[in-house]
Amino acid sequence: MSARQSAHTSRHDRSGDGSAQRAETTRAAPRTWGGRTPEQRRGERRARLLEAALDIWDEHGWAAVTMRGVCARAGLNDRYFYEHFADRDELLATVWDEVCIEVFGELTAVIAENIGRPPLEILRTTIARAVELQFDGHARILAADHAGSAILEARRSKMLTDATDWLMAAAEPYLRPGVDPLSLRMSTLMGIGGFVELLSAWRAGTLDVDAERLVEHTGAHAAVLSAQYLEITPR
Repeated sequence: MSARQSAHTSRHDRSGDGSAQRAETTRAAPRTWGGRTPEQRRGERRARLLEAALDIWDEHGWAAVTMRGVCARAGLNDRYFYEHFADRDELLATVWDEVCIEVFGELTAVIAENIGRPPLEILRTTIARAVELQFDGHARILAADHAGSAILEARRSKMLTDATDWLMAAAEPYLRPGVDPLSLRMSTLMGIGGFVELLSAWRAGTLDVDAERLVEHTGAHAAVLSAQYLEITPR
């Protein structure tokens, strides 16, 4: 092969490599529509469906949350529902889980912000925030009536267990030596379950009291239960 042929072949090979690289880059780049990738658009549709379901749930209860109603509220075609959820139960469970994450996050922040204060003060502040969240956020769906929905009844049971674990972990630095863990768990579960039922009755109008009295009453009972297990000063 002549020097001229060799140089031509080398240039051709380099040119071919560059074309292949450009083609690969073109294939790798995600397609966009309106400046958004398909994944971004799917995420936006999912968020719209969840928001629509939560709005309907807030206004009319979980039983009013239907596939067609949610899609209509979200302004989406029915087919997009099944892009994200297998059925209505999966949608309801997802909404519930996201609200639980929101509420637990709020209450965890309250405890973190009050570290160093006496434990009963922290507990009362946390109770007060839990009551506020019945109007400031979506926590009210957690204390509503879920009878007739197996998925929500199961979620409610899990929420009580998770809340018990969460509160026991938060109380650990303040526990007296030799506390019986099983006794503590039973008392904590009883207290949380009773509080949720109290919120449910209050939201339903069965209890004609204001938020302040609800907090005071719950705080007083929490103090009685806590006295069996907590020390004033954390170890």
